[in-house]
Formats: sequence, structure tokens, C-alpha cells
Amino acid sequence: MPALAEFTAVIIDCADPAMLAEFYKKATGWEITCSDQDSAYLGNGGPMQIAFQRIEGYRAPGWPDARKHAHFDLTVTDLESAAKELLALGAARPEFQPGQGEWVVLTDREGHPFCLTTGN
Repeated sequence: MPALAEFTAVIIDCADPAMLAEFYKKATGWEITCSDQDSAYLGNGGPMQIAFQRIEGYRAPGWPDARKHAHFDLTVTDLESAAKELLALGAARPEFQPGQGEWVVLTDREGHPFCLTTGN
């Protein structure tokens, strides 16, 4: 059966799209492909992009939070060294860390949680 639609971007709500795009650019090595006052897109040359969209009055999700929300999983070679570098870029490391050391949960500069894993 042919696809009805194709993913082109995942859009993340935020207060400062340019700042968040720059954070994830440094974290992933992806390039900013398009940016204006209200949005910024990151891509790596493939068909899928990650975008950040300005929302007036944006409030960051809590962690942990009973409400479900999306998050990124990023594969790294070494959990602790990657976490240390991302913390230097402005990420935060919440106290609550599930997974018994299989992954590290960080939050980006606007409070969105993301996970680091070695993929093992």
C-alpha cells in the first residue's frame, strides 16, 4: 500500500527558536537550514528535519511529569563524557534518572527532556 503521507519535520514548541536550534546544532552536528524570528529548522541532508517554533507564553514541560510529552533519544559513544559536554552547552541534568544507568536524561536550555544512550 502506498504511503498516505511522509514525515518532513518534527516541530518543538519553545520561546526562543534560534537559541534552541543553535543548542541542538552543537549537540548533533546538524545544520540550521532555515531560520526566522518565529522558527528555526535543523537538518542533516535527509528528508526529515527538526524544527523549533516560537509560542508566546511558552512554559517548559516538567520532569518527571505524569503528562505524556515527546522527547529526543540521542545515541552517543560515552554517556558521561557526552553529558558533560552537553551540560557545558547549557543543558541541565535533572535529579530523577530512570533506567539504572542505561541512559542519561538531560533537559535542553528551555526544559525539554532528552535522553542519551549508547544504543547497547
